Amino acid sequence: MRTQQCPSESSGAHSGENCSSSGSSGLSPGSDSDSSGVVCGGAGMRGVLSRYWSLESLHSATVIPDGALDKSALTDDVGSEEDLYEDFRSSNHRYGHPGGGGEQLAINELISDGSVVYAEALWDHVTMDDQELGFKAGDVIEVMDATNKEWWWGRIVDSEGWFPASFVRLRVNQDEPMEDYPLKAEGGREEEAGSGSRRLGMGQSTKDQMRTNVINEIISTERDYIKHLKDICEGYIKQCRKRADMFTEEQLKTIFGNIEDIYRCQKKFVKALEKKFNKDHPHLSEVGSCFLEYQTEFQIYSEYCNNHPNACLELSRLTKVNKYLYFFEACRLLQKMIDISLDGFLLTPVQKICKYPLQLAELLKYTNPQHRDFKDVEAALNAMKNVAQLINERKRRLENIDKIAHWQSSIEDWEGEDVLVRSSELIYSGELTKISHPQAKSQQRMFFLFDHQLVCCKKDLLRRDILYYKSRINMDEMEILDVEDGKDKDFNISVKNAFKLHCPDTEEVHLFCTKKPEQKQRWLKAFENERRQVQLDQETGFSITELQKKQAMLNASKQHQTGKPKALSRPSYDFLLRQKPPSLPSTLPQHQLFMLAEPKRKPSNFWQNISRLTPFRK
Repeated sequence: MRTQQCPSESSGAHSGENCSSSGSSGLSPGSDSDSSGVVCGGAGMRGVLSRYWSLESLHSATVIPDGALDKSALTDDVGSEEDLYEDFRSSNHRYGHPGGGGEQLAINELISDGSVVYAEALWDHVTMDDQELGFKAGDVIEVMDATNKEWWWGRIVDSEGWFPASFVRLRVNQDEPMEDYPLKAEGGREEEAGSGSRRLGMGQSTKDQMRTNVINEIISTERDYIKHLKDICEGYIKQCRKRADMFTEEQLKTIFGNIEDIYRCQKKFVKALEKKFNKDHPHLSEVGSCFLEYQTEFQIYSEYCNNHPNACLELSRLTKVNKYLYFFEACRLLQKMIDISLDGFLLTPVQKICKYPLQLAELLKYTNPQHRDFKDVEAALNAMKNVAQLINERKRRLENIDKIAHWQSSIEDWEGEDVLVRSSELIYSGELTKISHPQAKSQQRMFFLFDHQLVCCKKDLLRRDILYYKSRINMDEMEILDVEDGKDKDFNISVKNAFKLHCPDTEEVHLFCTKKPEQKQRWLKAFENERRQVQLDQETGFSITELQKKQAMLNASKQHQTGKPKALSRPSYDFLLRQKPPSLPSTLPQHQLFMLAEPKRKPSNFWQNISRLTPFRK
């Protein structure tokens, strides 16, 4: 439950006398916190937790490595870039230290004291690793170990595992019982329990107060976000453009994407919000129409989110050179931004666009159906879900190209162009019997249906985990024909569970058979999905750049050259999984946008089929 912020926190600058927290100085109001979570007058450790975990709540004050507020940064003028370079070079400061680690210390201190710490999932975390904990956005996770900065160990009901710390935020009210969080039934309706439900039992004035809190949070976080975008544009981009000897325009486009366009869009959006904001009676504010008005403009986040992995790669490459490392740190200090690395700041727009549905869902919960804003808020929630879903789908497609590139690199005797030249999505895969002219010879083959093409591979006779490339079919030229059981006139043989791919231009015909009728139906459905996917990509203008394709293939070839580890036998694999605690995941997860709505299609088993064939070894 969100309540109003502590009055002493509402001012622009924070003093240690008004609000003191271990390592929390320098974070501004406007994050998802409540009065119980703000540490006023030296309150307890739990207050510290709710003040963390929102990059859009960044304050302009500078935080020194130990997490305390550097008051001199607020009063004294910062020296020249050269002085900053020397100070930074001679110090033991570690670039990218997120907030001095105060948050981790606070969490682990609570856990070691026997307290239960909960976190709320911001994004879906989908994983095929048994050692990782999967969850959906909105799930509540019990944090059991936060010793590692990047990966935490947590539990949901009976499942335990590692999960990326950046995918969650600490729960606002740690003292709220689990059974009251959230009071949602499976269909999305609150439980109609009468007196047993705190929220359904609240009076009208309480509900208005809760709506006031949500409205205030939306306005406050928007203002903080605008300040954050301004710091990036003026503190980093402006300074980088002055150094043509260090940065090309192409590099800046890769690092910062279209964040300047987002800044201009958000400035207009926050002005529209403030016009609809009723200062005297905030609960009467009608902000839903603002989101509806800007839903199309918010699609510019898609370009930014798709480019974000490239930005991280470029930053990682540049910061290996001390000159760039010191330059970025000087930019941060000159702009008086808190101690987070540039890639952390650049993650904020990705987080922001996926936070809108959460805020609107909270607003709708506390908006009466008779309220003039109810219908607009309801429509705005659906609109922002669609925007987040569109961005999420595009980002997922881009991340899939790495998997496709790795798959191709493991296929022996590959011929012709790369799969990524024409395709970016694996639609379906499975084993089929292919019947060829002229002797109607039948062959067992593995087929992989991508958008635009069907790839045919042959299993090794001895090593069934090895695949050899055989051929491919251009799906843009084919039509699908359902074949009845019985004798086929084209091939003059009896067939069962069969279908054909027919090219009207060349009269080329391919006949396929499955072992079971349901397998045939799944393949026919997959072909429909392939055509639908191609049409959708054309309508939405989705495409993958040549640079992204080349980078994916380059990464795959490098991994293939280094060799692959030997496969574990199942008993050995099970034994490793039983070890407690298991080792941390070896790589950081890709940040991905969550989808609040239930997936419209069931989880694909395509990659499971591929995973059963891995590792592909020569």
